[in-house]
Amino acid sequence: MIIRERQNGFVMIEQDNHAAISGQLITNWKDSLFEGHEFRKSVEYAIYKHDCGWVPFDKEPFWNDYQQAPYSFVDFPTLPKLVFYKNGIDEVEYADTYAALLSSNHYMQFLLHDNSPEGQKFVQQEKDRQKKIIHTLTNFDQSLFEFHYGLLKLCDNVSLYICLNEPESSTETTHHFFKDGVPIPSTLPIYDDYNLKLHWKDAGTIEMSKFPFKAPITIRLKQKILTKDIITRYGLLKSYQNSHFQEIKIRLVPAE
Repeated sequence: MIIRERQNGFVMIEQDNHAAISGQLITNWKDSLFEGHEFRKSVEYAIYKHDCGWVPFDKEPFWNDYQQAPYSFVDFPTLPKLVFYKNGIDEVEYADTYAALLSSNHYMQFLLHDNSPEGQKFVQQEKDRQKKIIHTLTNFDQSLFEFHYGLLKLCDNVSLYICLNEPESSTETTHHFFKDGVPIPSTLPIYDDYNLKLHWKDAGTIEMSKFPFKAPITIRLKQKILTKDIITRYGLLKSYQNSHFQEIKIRLVPAE
């Protein structure tokens, strides 16, 4: 779950809805900036599905009693997250092995510096999975794979920027992940900079530097807004299940 806290409540965005925005981005990526076109469908599938392991759990969000807020993807306990990660990669692998290779690498990065036995076991299991998948691929190209993984990271981060920031956020109020812009992976040689600059032109429009898409995109963001008073009265789970999704339209355009 992605959480934005407001004075009187919380904006709650399910991980799979965030991933759907990432998918909208990659399907609109310029053909001229995409390498390895034979893998495009697999890359798009990986990006659309990169958080599918969270789906059943985000339907019933958990309360963080220490923070007095719903658990987010940032502070959710590691051990249950490992279950989400593995289940999600398994689901993707069932449909597309190259997409699973991207998904596996994505989640493995989060645990590389985790010294717990469970974290290290997860890393080793995913390394083994990746070796098995690579052995099934003809003429696997590591540099091309890293380019595709860079696309996943970039689309993921642009979507996170949209989800983690209030509309019309200023430089001062931008989420700390993105104070310097959205980081550009070094594996994307199409860029000669370190960050994409994004700017809220108004509540429904974001301007982006170095625009990589075919045309302006209208993003559809699904979210729920729960007041703190409602959560106190009915509890998080009942309040979430009884609330309705809002669909917010946000237009992504080239910077002027």
